[in-house]
Amino acid sequence: MIRALAVLLTFAFFNLPILQAAPVPESRVSQDQPLDQSQDQPQYQQQDQGPAYENFSPEQLDNLLSPIALYPDPLLAQLFVAATFPDQVEEAARYVRAYGQNGVDDQNWDVSVRAIAHYPTVVEMMADKIDWTTSVGQAYVNQSTDVASSVQRLRHMARSAGNLQSSEQQEVLEHDNYIAITPYQPQYIYVPVYDPAIIYYRRPYWGPALTFGIGFPIGAWLNLDFRWGYSGGWGGVYYTGWRQGGWGRDCWNCGWINRSRGRVNIVNNVYINNRYNNIYVNRNVINRTVNANNLNRYNSVHRNVNYNNVQVNNDRANRVNTNIGRPSYRVGNNGYNGRPNTSPGGNNRPGVSNKIIDRNIDRSNPQIDQYRGRDNNARNARPPVVQQGPVPGPAQRPENRPNVQSETRRPVQQPQSRQAPQAQVSRPTPHAFSPREGNFDPHASGQRGQASRQAPQARPAPQPRAQHSSAPAQRGSERRKP
Repeated sequence: MIRALAVLLTFAFFNLPILQAAPVPESRVSQDQPLDQSQDQPQYQQQDQGPAYENFSPEQLDNLLSPIALYPDPLLAQLFVAATFPDQVEEAARYVRAYGQNGVDDQNWDVSVRAIAHYPTVVEMMADKIDWTTSVGQAYVNQSTDVASSVQRLRHMARSAGNLQSSEQQEVLEHDNYIAITPYQPQYIYVPVYDPAIIYYRRPYWGPALTFGIGFPIGAWLNLDFRWGYSGGWGGVYYTGWRQGGWGRDCWNCGWINRSRGRVNIVNNVYINNRYNNIYVNRNVINRTVNANNLNRYNSVHRNVNYNNVQVNNDRANRVNTNIGRPSYRVGNNGYNGRPNTSPGGNNRPGVSNKIIDRNIDRSNPQIDQYRGRDNNARNARPPVVQQGPVPGPAQRPENRPNVQSETRRPVQQPQSRQAPQAQVSRPTPHAFSPREGNFDPHASGQRGQASRQAPQARPAPQPRAQHSSAPAQRGSERRKP
């Protein structure tokens, strides 16, 4: 009996399934399934074991998306996905500044980041406003449906104000209360330039409200588009693959694909590939902290909107990033690659490791992001720096040379002119008695000379010597006597 029981236990032990810790892959957006809040939020709570992510309000989304809501749909779709990879966006901007667009397709970035790298003005804007880019990526990961609704809301505001019409650069289509913006020319796409404080409310006093710069080429990298009004009103991003007619016969905003397809090289499998049917996003972007002060200036549409939820999300991200019990995982171009992230900063910057930077800079210091994401205009508006060191000598600044004639040659008959140098004591002049010009105190120097200046005034006037002046006259008169 005991032997039979032992045999049964041994058989059961060796036939048990082997349990392995399956890695959590990077979340993806299916072609037929939208990315909305109801499906994503429980996953974050289970994965991060922290407080729930606090979503952006509709007013906050309108303010954040107002600078890009009027972009053409193919470019806007790539921008939303690329915003979930803020570190790669910064790297792409540095690469484009150094080498241009040559070799962009061969870089190890997400396909969306490589796509926007073909448009220098866009990738430069995203890298310069990295806090804004991170917030847009976080909103798209958690609230893709709300993001699409905000884009449509802003486009209707611009169209109602009379500032959104078709032109030689873009085609504005409206169907079933949805507005699509697509490239009009088959070879070029134009990035619009406008002021969000004007275009959504009124016509400008002079000139058009929306202008365009130079045209950028349309290539196979524009492999995404929006499904406005498809499947019950969902306006999600999808992979087109440059197929004729988009996803079906009823595609009312796919005309730009039919116009440009004959002029685009789609043989290259860098952007046209079956593995891009599912659009991957970096969900770890919600674990990145954002400087809320850099978002306060995005209030062109709704005034007096604060970003208190950003600070709440920062506190949540800090608790997640400092969780020593669980290792974080790096995110590759298409998902999890199975390697723990040991770079400084934890999940705050996933997948970034540089030995030279890590050796000289403590990237875990929260003050390193204090001035990130600010406009160049804000940097130029800083007050001038007051020089605290030694004042340059006469050789370097000839205009500040002391007036030797007025200071050293004092007139004898006008003693009151000695008070004149007191009006110039506000700017100390160089002197040869001390090499530390910055410690020169003109007030103390003036006080030391008060006694010497007042002494000649108290001294009695000298008496004239009559005997000396008249003696020669008397002797001369005595000689002239006969």
